[in-house]
Parts: sequence; C-alpha cells; structure tokens
Amino acid sequence: MSINPGDVVTVDFPGVNGIKRRPAVVLSSVAYHSLRPDVIIGLITTQSIGLGSTDYPLQDWRLAGLKSASIFRSFIVTLPRSTNFIVIGHLTERDWKEVRNCLKIALADLDD
Repeated sequence: MSINPGDVVTVDFPGVNGIKRRPAVVLSSVAYHSLRPDVIIGLITTQSIGLGSTDYPLQDWRLAGLKSASIFRSFIVTLPRSTNFIVIGHLTERDWKEVRNCLKIALADLDD
C-alpha cells in the first residue's frame, strides 16, 4: 500500500487514554518512506476544546473523507508501516499548508 504525505488514514492511534481507532494525517515524506520502515502521523480529532497555535480546524474536512468537522492537532506518533493504515482521503492544499505551519510552530527550529 502506498502512503503519501497529506493522506488521511484511519489507524489504531496510541494516545494518552489508550489505543483508539481514529483518523490521522500522514506527515512523513516520500523520501522518509523510502528509507524507513515506519510512518509519521498526526492526530485528527473532533474535540475543539483548548485549541492552540499548533492546532488547525480543517476547512475541507468533507473533501478529506472525514465524517464530521475535525481539527488537526500536533500530537505526533511514529508507527510501523505494517500497521493497518486505511486511506480514506487526502487533505486539500490549503489544509495541508496550514497543517505544515502548525508543525513549524510545534517543532524546534533546528537552525537556531
């Protein structure tokens, strides 16, 4: 199965309160996938309480294959590629751009 950056998948996502089947977005690059046996994903949730600068309400959630209004949250995990990823859609360019902006805020600037 081909997994691409910006794909929206469902996966058994490990979280604070245990493992739950939920949507996520693929964050890792094609180059990363060619070198590594794993996939980096970020959480997609419907919980809008406590949004911050590293969260983004998806504008085109229906086009991404999601069933209800959803938020990207910079809760990032790495899972083996052997995980049962089910691709349900892909983020639009505007949502993908904003997700990447959230990641820039969330992750340390390595140039400093």
